[in-house]
Amino acid sequence: MIKVGVFLPQGWRLDLPKDLSPIEQWKIIVNVAEKAEELGFDSVWVFDHFHTYPKALSGRSVFEAWTTLTAISQVTKRVRLGTLVTCILYRYPTVLAKIVANLDVMSGGRVEFGVGACWYEHEFIGYGIEFPEPPRRVRVLDEALQIIKMMWTLDEVNFEGRYFRIRGALNDPKPVQKPHPPILVAGKGEKLMLRVVAKHADKYHIWGTPEFYSRKLDVLKKHCKAIGRNYDEIIKVHDGITIMGTEEEVKRKMKESAYIVLSGMKYESLKRSQYLGTPEEIVERVKEYMRLGTTEFIFYFPDAYKITPLEEFADNVLPQLKKL
Repeated sequence: MIKVGVFLPQGWRLDLPKDLSPIEQWKIIVNVAEKAEELGFDSVWVFDHFHTYPKALSGRSVFEAWTTLTAISQVTKRVRLGTLVTCILYRYPTVLAKIVANLDVMSGGRVEFGVGACWYEHEFIGYGIEFPEPPRRVRVLDEALQIIKMMWTLDEVNFEGRYFRIRGALNDPKPVQKPHPPILVAGKGEKLMLRVVAKHADKYHIWGTPEFYSRKLDVLKKHCKAIGRNYDEIIKVHDGITIMGTEEEVKRKMKESAYIVLSGMKYESLKRSQYLGTPEEIVERVKEYMRLGTTEFIFYFPDAYKITPLEEFADNVLPQLKKL
């Protein structure tokens, strides 16, 4: 059976009503999380960003990933809690390991640790964080994941690497999930990034058309073979913008999303890879990715704050997906 998750409106994609106070916006996030659990979604997800996208706008709320999930863990009981994805350079790996372990305890073992090598340069500049070239970011991710797994499983951690030096680090409590929370790695670089996926990932995520997605999976399979990893044990994950309705209704809703409008996205291009259309069309798109081996899907509703899109999806699509 496939797993079905949903993104919380967090502000990064300009998906929180700007005329509300931050406190009222937070209530919306909580409401969506509670509703997602009630409606039968398996997981809720957040992005790990500080500036809005595709345009960085002052005065627009963006709720931080790990504090958001920690709070949500206390108002939910069943849904899993994930990041898609944590930027590995925003927090030192030992500290990040501590944060995730604590949340896994607080949530009763519900954390999905999504991580990547980062890309949003505007945030790095704004927050005074060094923004290395892509190969270095991927190598840092590789080392960081080694450290994080050690922090989750060993009594004391010592590590000497190219980018990190750890001496006698202690991390208790350990995560509830054993040997550790699932590690989801997202990225598309075929030479370095997909090798990191093969080495460390329990789950792999990439965004794109079925053809693009298939290409990356083929490369990942080769990396797995090269290092002796079982490709089939890596869970494949896909996410996408989700707008249900007729073509006319979908186009109208696209115009209402600041994220979609400012990104310059067109209906025709989104239709090739995202979850747009009638319930039947959305289910068929899911099946298309399932044929590639995907078993976990995360849906992004641009207007999730209204709750209605989740309810309509739960009524018309979710029951069909649960049967696949």
